[in-house]
Amino acid sequence: MKKIFCLLTGFLLFVPALRAQTDVDLDTELGGRLSLSVDKKILKGLHVSLEEEVRMDDNFASFNRFHTTLGVSYKLHPNIKVGLGYAIINPYSTNNKAFKSSRHRLMADVIGSMQFGNWRLSLKERFQATYRSGDMNEYQAPRTALALKSRLKVTYKALRRWEPYASVELRNTFNAPVIVANYDGTDYLTESMSQHGEAGWFLDGFNGSYVNRLRGAVGVDYRLSKASSLDVSLMADYVMDKVVDANAAGTKLKSYTRETGVVGWLAVGYTYSF
Repeated sequence: MKKIFCLLTGFLLFVPALRAQTDVDLDTELGGRLSLSVDKKILKGLHVSLEEEVRMDDNFASFNRFHTTLGVSYKLHPNIKVGLGYAIINPYSTNNKAFKSSRHRLMADVIGSMQFGNWRLSLKERFQATYRSGDMNEYQAPRTALALKSRLKVTYKALRRWEPYASVELRNTFNAPVIVANYDGTDYLTESMSQHGEAGWFLDGFNGSYVNRLRGAVGVDYRLSKASSLDVSLMADYVMDKVVDANAAGTKLKSYTRETGVVGWLAVGYTYSF
């Protein structure tokens, strides 16, 4: 009985916070990713890679961004690999027809894998920090976004040149906006306070955590030669983003929106290894 009472109390406290937000359904669309990468073996188990990626969105109607990534990986054990990477991201604004301020991303990977007959199962954990340069309203989003990606992938390796695979990935953000609702049990309280919203709710920093993307993918890696391969995949992202709109002074929270929807990606990547 005590557990039921606690659950009901938590639910009643949670409902006002839900009412403080506006839900928006995003239009389903398909984008494209084209990449070219080079992988160089330095020592046994030690590799350096360089990748250039172009992204399209709006059902391939507009250019989205360039990704340039430099990475290093090392195989600690036949079943464990670690890696570090740096990426510079150059987003493009179709409205202004110009590139926006660059983003700089640092990544740390740990990959564990196991072989079960013709099947290979791998788990990849990636922690990343993305720094946004240029002018921005830091009351709407943090300057540096922190996230953890967890991907489970299964690959079938019995075919000579073809390696079909499927994967599922969760992305958890660590500095999401935290919204607090002033609620007296009957109505929202509207007071004159910093970062206050229209309905008695306000922004209480960026120290929240939640899963903001679920991705599923199916694809195939085709070995063109001993040194080169072509990877083709179809991905679907279920996006769950919390978006804050505040004035530049941080004295007024204009809106708090939860955007949800499905975005698809057709990805084609070529890799040359030597």
